[in-house]
Amino acid sequence: MRDVNLSLDAAVALRELLGIMLDQGWGADWDVEHVVGLDTAIDALWDAQEWVAKVGPERVLPMNIEDVALLLQGMAFTEVASEDLPWIDMVRWTADFMTAQLRPYWTDEEWRALTGRG
Repeated sequence: MRDVNLSLDAAVALRELLGIMLDQGWGADWDVEHVVGLDTAIDALWDAQEWVAKVGPERVLPMNIEDVALLLQGMAFTEVASEDLPWIDMVRWTADFMTAQLRPYWTDEEWRALTGRG
């Protein structure tokens, strides 16, 4: 478990991603309970007024490598599903940005071990 620093903007983006994953959960290989659990944990970090105003301080979310792997899978799915849409560049930029923000909390060796390539 690692403490991951999240801005409210990043949390908004992650919750949108998790919503997309829930919408597609019936056809994907991710655990819907895991997706809901992550969304609930992120939601609990800020109060209702902060969510509405989209203004609030950075907060810390304890996450494990499986949580981040699930988010990265969701981002990859969203990127592929959006390939022919006019906003694909924004989807790609967001996926690259979030990957760069989340992946470094674990070493390359830890990622390889998770994927069975270690």
